[in-house]
Amino acid sequence: MSASSAPASPTPTVGQRLDRFFEITKRGTTWGTEVRGGLVTFVTMAYIVILNPLILGGAKDVVGGVLPGAQLAAVTALTAGVMTLLFGLVARLPFGLAAGLGINSFLAANVVKIVSWPEAMGLVVIDGVIIVLLAATGLRRMIFNAVPAQLKTAITVGIGLFIAFIGFVDSGFVRSTNQASPPVQLGEAGSIATLPTVVFLIALVIMGVLMARKVKGALLIGIVTSTIVAIVAEAIFRVGPSLGKNPAGWNLIVPELPKSLVALPDLGLVGHFDLFGAFGRIGALAAVMLIFTLVFTNFFDAMGTMTGLARGAGLADKDGAFPRLQSALIVEGIGAVAGGGASASSNTVFVDSAAGVGEGAKTGFASVVTGLLFLLAMFFTPLTQVVPLEVAAAALVVVGALMVVQIRDIDFGEFSSVLPVFLTIIVMPLTYSIANGIGVGFLSWVLIRSLAGKARQISPLLWIVAAGFLIYFARGPIEAALPH
Repeated sequence: MSASSAPASPTPTVGQRLDRFFEITKRGTTWGTEVRGGLVTFVTMAYIVILNPLILGGAKDVVGGVLPGAQLAAVTALTAGVMTLLFGLVARLPFGLAAGLGINSFLAANVVKIVSWPEAMGLVVIDGVIIVLLAATGLRRMIFNAVPAQLKTAITVGIGLFIAFIGFVDSGFVRSTNQASPPVQLGEAGSIATLPTVVFLIALVIMGVLMARKVKGALLIGIVTSTIVAIVAEAIFRVGPSLGKNPAGWNLIVPELPKSLVALPDLGLVGHFDLFGAFGRIGALAAVMLIFTLVFTNFFDAMGTMTGLARGAGLADKDGAFPRLQSALIVEGIGAVAGGGASASSNTVFVDSAAGVGEGAKTGFASVVTGLLFLLAMFFTPLTQVVPLEVAAAALVVVGALMVVQIRDIDFGEFSSVLPVFLTIIVMPLTYSIANGIGVGFLSWVLIRSLAGKARQISPLLWIVAAGFLIYFARGPIEAALPH
């Protein structure tokens, strides 16, 4: 048969093209698994639409300005939806993006004490531009590659403990004692005596049993079932919200069927930022220190989170690298630009995406599902207030357990690496910060390994990053010494 008469290869169908684009078959997953994973990630992350307005809207800036709560809810959902959708299409990984809790708290508690909200959001935009440039030039990936495999695994394990601890705190299972020693305790007054915490335990058992029995959709089934239990319990016992005055109440979200389903979004905060206003108000040096803090927090929180999530999804190689790494780093940086530009605070990869990964999500199609649901949430914000935080917290604890098992991949045979690895893991939950754990790990790795005669094994980039973290941890005294 001649070449000209050879049968033409069949044109790929739309389904085959999408399969190839998202690598559904190649990564050993299914469309149904990705949809479930994206839905679980959204349900686990949806609280940010309520929590972000509470954090940002509750702080007056230096001139007495405030950000309206309804507008904050709308732009929080908008930026989370757009950035998660973009991440799914460009990076093609199952990670959701939303307003980072570390940075929004830093803005509300520190930054707006000396600048206005538009000026603070201008600093966030600059932070994002710097991160995008670092990613686009390859420097961010070079730093990622310079991190030893031991530390990358430790970051994953630390994040597992961190998100489990978040779950325990959000559920009321672990509470502050408001005293020096002990700083925390079990439940209220040392016992499990509140209905919301009991619902958390019920959710944890349901999810744990379903996971142990390898039931498909275990986390999603657990979330839906436990939410129904919570709604019924609230209807009977009328526990109400905690709001700082009712320690037996629900944390943030009272599980009730909404009176209305639809609410039109108010996007008036989009574009409400002042790019260079902070430089004029507080001076260039002070503004640069604020940007430095934002960049370091964003940079290493995201790097650690993506490393942990990629390992959890089985997408990372032995060195912690994963597919389309540079694209992921660039899009994550754009999230800071978009978040600042919309006054929603810097958007970054959310550690809560681990719930969707735990459900089996491995591709960007899960992120597309999550992103579309966030965009819908702009119009259905009442529905985001149905799943209580205590139920979402149970999912975080289960996923934390899945991530911690990777500790088996760490070689504990040499103490010069054991201590930095241990510090990386333990500092994250104890300081409630991924960046702090990474910073302490980097600094201790460079210091201990070099003094143990292994300086030549340390990448020069790791020395530079460790020096940067030294400045980061000393930023308080440095800022105090700057002229105001």
